[in-house]
Amino acid sequence: MDLAVRGYAEAMAADPGNVALALRTYRQALEAGDTALAMRSARVLDQSGVLPRDGTLLFVLDALGRKDWNAARKLADRLKVEGNFAFLSPFLSSWISTVDGPYSAPAVDEKSQFGALTARYLDEHVALQALARKDVAAAKPAILRALSVQTSTLAGLRIALARRLVALGQREDAIALLALDDPALRSTKLELANARQVSELALTPKQGFGRILARLADDVGEGDSRPLALALARLASISDPASGEMRLLLARQLVLSGYADIAVVEVGKIQNDSPWASAANNLKIAALAQTGKSEQALALARDTVARSEASAAQYLQLANLLSEMQQFGPAVDAYRAAQGRFAKGAVPWSLYLLEGSALERSGRWSEAKVALDKAMALAPNEPVVLNYLGYAQVERRQNVPEALLLLHKAQALRPEDPAIADSLGWAHFVAGDPRNAVPMLEKAAAGAPGDATINEHLGDALWAVGRRYEARYAWAAARVFAEGDAATRINGKVRSGFRPEFAAP
Repeated sequence: MDLAVRGYAEAMAADPGNVALALRTYRQALEAGDTALAMRSARVLDQSGVLPRDGTLLFVLDALGRKDWNAARKLADRLKVEGNFAFLSPFLSSWISTVDGPYSAPAVDEKSQFGALTARYLDEHVALQALARKDVAAAKPAILRALSVQTSTLAGLRIALARRLVALGQREDAIALLALDDPALRSTKLELANARQVSELALTPKQGFGRILARLADDVGEGDSRPLALALARLASISDPASGEMRLLLARQLVLSGYADIAVVEVGKIQNDSPWASAANNLKIAALAQTGKSEQALALARDTVARSEASAAQYLQLANLLSEMQQFGPAVDAYRAAQGRFAKGAVPWSLYLLEGSALERSGRWSEAKVALDKAMALAPNEPVVLNYLGYAQVERRQNVPEALLLLHKAQALRPEDPAIADSLGWAHFVAGDPRNAVPMLEKAAAGAPGDATINEHLGDALWAVGRRYEARYAWAAARVFAEGDAATRINGKVRSGFRPEFAAP
């Protein structure tokens, strides 16, 4: 990305009025965080009337950073006219009014197209603005309303509110906001509880507006609008470059957008004493793994859990890394360590499933069965558990009638899942019932046509019922994606038909 940005900068210098070039330059510079280059190319686009709508948000942050309130107000009006981000205009105007009064709280039309979305953000900004104006009485009910309608912890919001409450002499209320099981909240709670005095500056309009961009990036990122989510996250980081919270948000969006190498650089900018240091460390491990630096990721994950305060999530991250690297024995130990971080009887079923999977893949089936039985006892209606336990027994030709019952239940709970359809069809085949196996395996192959295992299973079942031409076709499809021993076995069936030594496991 850095190399691309340098190239675009040189090209823009050579041909500063080229609109097509400016558009590419703008997008790449914004994603890379080169604010000066993004602004330069955005102005070219704006003069030609083709500025992307998020470019107006960049202009907003520039005006707020220069404290040009008149320009910022004009941009608030422009947002209304342009439409795409019109719902942000009331928040922008309101933040401006906190420093260039008279103060006016943000007003949201809940009946508008984006009313329900922006109503979620309303009370948190009313609360932050009240604290910016040192109006604790107005802030407290807004804080309660803001947190009561959310389903996540909103650690960043809680920390921002708590710091400013302590600065205004409301330590008890601030500590209460942080009483949740989250590393960032625990860190901040300890800091604020022990600090004699906290001098926290009020949020500037630029920082305040950046907070809504951050929340919007998270919300947009849950869908398929990845470029917009990344642009919003970068804009949020521009609004408050010193904020570890904004840096972490940006790094997360970079990882999701396939820029894991840049994410590693971004999390490296978060200070070790930041409340976000633990989350940054975890994200760095994931980013290193995504870039193919598995050994570095593993070394960092091991170092992380070596600390006495390592959490279940950190042990889980280590265990998953080890599993991906096919180090199943150490992975089992890490999964069990993660389980040990929970109170008795509170271990999630997913941890037993993951432990069972690692044990099964390492050849320790008797231990795996115990772990998988624990998972099923806790989650008797989870299709993934039913499927794994059922199929693992079918593979070993153990308890096939009982395994069939598990797989029928899984299929009833998730009828469109090709993996479950394959498991059930193959279980029927193993049980000596190829006629009932074929429809299920055909359904599975239709849902996952590129799966070598499913196509091989279908070919074996078709051969058993006498549909031998179709069987060879299914095996040929399986051969396209098969590797290693499976490829050798399937090639033999394509050439010579089914033989006992070619049977699928």
